[in-house]
Amino acid sequence: MSALFTPFTLKDVTLRNRIAVPPMCQYSAVEGFTQDWHPAHYAGLARGGAGLVIVEATAVSPEGRITPYCTGLWDDAHVEGMARVATAIKAAGAVPGIQIGHAGRKASANRPWEGDDHLPADDPRGWETIAPSAIAFGGGLPQVPREMTREDIARVQADFVSAARRAREAGFEWLELHFAHGYLAQSFFSAYSNQRDDAYGGSVDNRGRFLRETVEAVRAVWPEHLPLTARFGVIEYDGHEEQTLAESIDLVRQMRERGLDLLNVSMNFVIPQVKVPWGTPAFLAPVAERVRREAGLPVASGWCIDGADAAESVIARGQMDVVMIGRAHLANPHYPYALAQTLGVEQPAWTTLPAPYAYWLSRYRGPGTASAQ
Repeated sequence: MSALFTPFTLKDVTLRNRIAVPPMCQYSAVEGFTQDWHPAHYAGLARGGAGLVIVEATAVSPEGRITPYCTGLWDDAHVEGMARVATAIKAAGAVPGIQIGHAGRKASANRPWEGDDHLPADDPRGWETIAPSAIAFGGGLPQVPREMTREDIARVQADFVSAARRAREAGFEWLELHFAHGYLAQSFFSAYSNQRDDAYGGSVDNRGRFLRETVEAVRAVWPEHLPLTARFGVIEYDGHEEQTLAESIDLVRQMRERGLDLLNVSMNFVIPQVKVPWGTPAFLAPVAERVRREAGLPVASGWCIDGADAAESVIARGQMDVVMIGRAHLANPHYPYALAQTLGVEQPAWTTLPAPYAYWLSRYRGPGTASAQ
C-alpha cells in the first residue's frame, strides 16, 4: 500500500492523501483583491487530487506585500473574494489552506518576470519597507528598511491576528504563518538581519520572541480544532548549518508549546550569499526528519522532491508527514493522478481524472479516428 496515498489527520481536519500544493505566488491581485484568475487556478489544482491546497502568501497589511500584485487580508472587503477561493478548493475535494505573512525588507518589489527587484524610489507603486534592523538584503533588493519600533512590532502582530480571523471567516481550514525565506518573521530570528539591542534582538531567545508571540496571539483567535502551522526556515546554507538548525529546532519546540500544530520545513534565505544544494534530490528530507524527531511535531517539506519514488519515500520512511509539491502541479494540475498511476495505487474515485476529462481521454485512439477531437 502506498504511504503517500494514506489519509493524514491533524486536529479535526483530514487530508485525503499526503500530497499538498504549497503556496505559490500568482502576483495577479489588485490592491490585495483576488481576481477571476484565483478561484479558477486554485480549483484546478484541487480537482487534480491533492489533499491540501494552500493559497499563496497573503499580506497582513499593505506594506507586507511582496509586490503591488500580492493578495491581501488586511481589509474586511478582501474576505468575499477569498471565500470564493476557499469554496472552490473545498468543492473540488481538497482542504483549503492559506498562508499569511509580511514581506519585511523584501517588500515593495517587482514581479519576478518584471525584474524581481525593488521598485525604484520614484515609482508610485512602491512603499517604505520595515524590518527588525535597518539592514538591506542586498543584490537586487538594495532598499534599506526602516528599523521597526516597538509600536510597529505590536501593530504587525495585531495585523497577523486580524488576517487570521478573516481567513477563518473566508472558510479556510488550515492556516500557515509565513516565517521563512527572509521575510519579516525570519529576519527577526536571524542575526544577519537582526542587530537590535532590545527585547527583540541580541540573544537567540530574544530574536525568537516575535515568532513565539505571533504564534501565541494567532492561536488565541484561530479555532482550536483547526490546524495552525508555519513555514519556517530552519537552515541557512552559509557554513553554519548545524548551529542554525539546533537553534531553530529549539524555537520550533517553543512554538509547539504555544499552539503550533505542524511545521513546513524550509530554508532561511536571509542573505544572498548561500550555497543551497540545488539538484540534490529531496535535500531537505533529512533536515525535516530531524525537526520532526527533535521538536516533537508533524512536519511537511518540499524542494527537489521530483517523481513518485521520491515522494513515496519521504513519507514511507517517516521523514515527513506531508509532502509539498509545487512546480509539478503547475505543469500538470492532475499530478497526484500521475503519481498514483506510477505507484500502482488502486484508483479510488478521487485519484481518477474528472469525468469530463477521463471520458474523452479514455476514448482517444489517435489522429484520424472517429474519437479523436
